[in-house]
Amino acid sequence: VVEVSPVLEDGRWPAKGTEGEAFPVRATVFREGHDAVAATAVLVTPDGRDHSWAHMVDIAPGLDRYEAWLTPDRPGTWGFRVEGWSDPYGTWRHDATIKVDAGVDVELMLTEGALLLERAAARELPAAAARVLRDAVAGLRDAGRPAPARLAAGTAAEVRAVLAEHPLRDMVSPSATYPVQVDRERALVGSWYEIFPRSVGAHRDAATGEWVSGTLRTAADGLGRIAEMGFDVVYLTPIHPIGMTNRKGRNNTLEARPGDPGSPYGIGAPEGGHDAIHPDLGTFADFDHFVARARQHGMEVALDLALQASPDHPWVTEHPEWFTTRADGSIAYAENPPKKYQDIYPLNFDNDPEGIYAAVRDVLEVWVAHGVTIFRVDNPHTKPLAFWQRLLAEFRQTHPDVLFLAEAFTRPAMMRTLGAIGFHQSYTYFAWRTGKQEIGEYLMELAYETDARLRPAFWPTTHDILTPYMQQGGAAAFAIRAVLAATGSPTWGIYSGYELVENVARPGAEEQIDNEKYEYKERDWSRASSLGVADLLGKLNAVRRAHPALQRLRNVHIHPTDDDQILCFSKRLTAEQSPTGQEDTVIVVLNLDPYTTRQTLLHLDLGALGIAGDAHAPWPVMAASDELGGETYLWGSDPFVRLAPHSRCAHILSVRPL
Repeated sequence: VVEVSPVLEDGRWPAKGTEGEAFPVRATVFREGHDAVAATAVLVTPDGRDHSWAHMVDIAPGLDRYEAWLTPDRPGTWGFRVEGWSDPYGTWRHDATIKVDAGVDVELMLTEGALLLERAAARELPAAAARVLRDAVAGLRDAGRPAPARLAAGTAAEVRAVLAEHPLRDMVSPSATYPVQVDRERALVGSWYEIFPRSVGAHRDAATGEWVSGTLRTAADGLGRIAEMGFDVVYLTPIHPIGMTNRKGRNNTLEARPGDPGSPYGIGAPEGGHDAIHPDLGTFADFDHFVARARQHGMEVALDLALQASPDHPWVTEHPEWFTTRADGSIAYAENPPKKYQDIYPLNFDNDPEGIYAAVRDVLEVWVAHGVTIFRVDNPHTKPLAFWQRLLAEFRQTHPDVLFLAEAFTRPAMMRTLGAIGFHQSYTYFAWRTGKQEIGEYLMELAYETDARLRPAFWPTTHDILTPYMQQGGAAAFAIRAVLAATGSPTWGIYSGYELVENVARPGAEEQIDNEKYEYKERDWSRASSLGVADLLGKLNAVRRAHPALQRLRNVHIHPTDDDQILCFSKRLTAEQSPTGQEDTVIVVLNLDPYTTRQTLLHLDLGALGIAGDAHAPWPVMAASDELGGETYLWGSDPFVRLAPHSRCAHILSVRPL
């Protein structure tokens, strides 16, 4: 048994798993000689007991590559192993069929088959299974019947079914047991909505014209609107005190004007640091109220964790060794050329890693104690991997329900390794994948190449990212990318204001003009209804809840289309893998062109959709019901579609074979 997967770094790090989600186990299994070989995948519970097993199927005939799917049912550090074994029944059936048909060693082969099935029936088996095997033995030994009939008794479908469920295994050769870290379902599935709490309820004072900050209480009052759209995670940008030194003004200018609130990522002031709340937002009692209201609406609270400090943070004076001192004696501020963040000092983990570790751990404990269950970690790739590996491992032990999302837009090796060492979710390159081919390739990569290392989160925009596609495509682009994000990944999210199609960029930048990081945003949500995006978001989240297939990562299939701007993919869960016990298949057809109506023929892989029969079936073989529009189409393998970006940019179709 060799080439086992999913295995990360020879088992040094666990592969990713989620409660209720099946994961594929693959291995190359072979033996000397010509006897039949088979393999079993075994799932091992966190306490070391065998939980379940699955017969592995040869997925690459001639290459000895086998696959099975295993499903853990609760969080914890599970394991799996692959057991290769000699298949005496398979060997006999192959040899006996050839020899009896050729009239060679007929009686010997039938006798050997009877002895083999007697051995199989002598084990502890259900009564019905044992009876099938004993009946087969009687048939094999019945000398009064023709040899082909006797052989048929030993090779009958019911005999094969019994031995598939209760195989007779010789020379079992197990692999090592490899770890799988199984997390709660929210680690895989979630719909996120990002807010700057200070903007929710912010307004100008009627008398003075000065801005009045929103608070955690006014933000709590806005949760109902978010919940109505079906989101189940509300994500808060930092809520801590903001420094005055080098405070940024509007649009990242170097000098703040009176009343400019500064960037919430410039964390720390005399009022406190990462374990404090900005006085304008309220108190811990107000935060507890916010968390309670979110839970009443069925939402979890995610909080930004940005490990950096403003020049006014208490850490700067109490622990100057935690920062980098330049040759001129000044402390180095953050830079991501061409961007400069003069209001932020990055942490330097080299001088006192233990002190920083203890401080960060204590900060997290504060927020967990107040109901935060998810942390969105800002720029984790700029901190040591060893720090994250240790911290995430500790929190998996002390707070196993707490999740961490890595906001790392960097090189693939770092992004994948952050996932491998413990981050539950990861931002991705989704925002920049806009072409049909690159989107299809990326969906396949995330589902089948990196699935054991990272779980993707798809965000069409963030408060830092507004791609040219989103800047130029108008409301249609926002609708298209929402459909793709919500159906392409089990976890997706939007940044507040998406419903209003906020798509004007700061000149020369891929981010919004009048960026909310540097000012208050007062939004008129009544405008959203005329744009239609808010209604679409609600429908998308409802469809996701209704279809388990859209809540899984490892089940995507790309279907060809004749138009280079129409993407078609499906997601399917078999009844065995579905939490409902019912098969679930969804087809997504999407016009990627935000300007032009497109039409094409789809070329559906019927086998990938679970539809038996001819691979090419021009006649109707399925009922495809559109979850967005309500129509039902009778489709064959090559249906015609026409999609207008401003009225119907996509079909999301639930499939039922006819």
